[in-house]
Amino acid sequence: MSAPRPAPVAQAPAARVVDAVKVYGGTARGAGTAVTALDGVSVDFPAGRFTAIMGPSGSGKSTLMHCAAGLDTLTSGSAFIGDTELGGLDDRRLTLLRRERIGFVFQAFNLVPTLTVAENISLPQDLAGRRGDRGDEQWTDALVDVVGLRDRLHHRPGELSGGQQQRVAVARALAGRPDVVFADEPTGNLDSRSGEEVLNLLGRAVRTMGRTVVMVTHDPVAAAHADDVVFLADGRLVGHLSDPTADGVLDRLKSLDRRGAPGRAEVPS
Repeated sequence: MSAPRPAPVAQAPAARVVDAVKVYGGTARGAGTAVTALDGVSVDFPAGRFTAIMGPSGSGKSTLMHCAAGLDTLTSGSAFIGDTELGGLDDRRLTLLRRERIGFVFQAFNLVPTLTVAENISLPQDLAGRRGDRGDEQWTDALVDVVGLRDRLHHRPGELSGGQQQRVAVARALAGRPDVVFADEPTGNLDSRSGEEVLNLLGRAVRTMGRTVVMVTHDPVAAAHADDVVFLADGRLVGHLSDPTADGVLDRLKSLDRRGAPGRAEVPS
């Protein structure tokens, strides 16, 4: 049995949403079908912690992550990265914030196929105009060892396995030393062994590198790698679990499936 994790030190959240509402469809005159994906959600994502977001299909979990990360806008309510309220930023400032303070890992890897592994990893620094920064170069070099791809630096994504591509994506997400990394089903396209490697990398980023990770997943085994799990159902926050186990997460999900509201329109998960 593994040793219990130490109690977290209280810190300001790396990201949070307050009274978050997201409505898709409909018109100003009420015509058409409006679907509420988020219905008054307030949740903090603590700095230096690994948080998983879970819920039944259509619960709004991916919508929550996208709005918290500034990839989508809220209909009402607020989303913050640190103390910065995203709704108050114009497109240029929002793009800069995402580039400088947020890392992303997606299910489909989203690597640039014409770039090498090394070029994909350093892309955030290149876009930010920080090429040649000694501190960034040392950080990136250390990441290469963390993800175990030093012998693949000159390969292109098409020459790598899916697990190796996702490890490149994790390194790229961390390369800019972001305040928070958002991972959307990062193991969804991987076999169990490769998925375990990627989850261990995300956990290591939190516990040994001081990063913050927020991950959407449908997999209780993946969620058990997190420090905390928050549960959504019907666009609402309905539960929280600290120091989760796969069995504990699965039991909570089963209870949410049993209480699911019949007839609810499907929304993005």
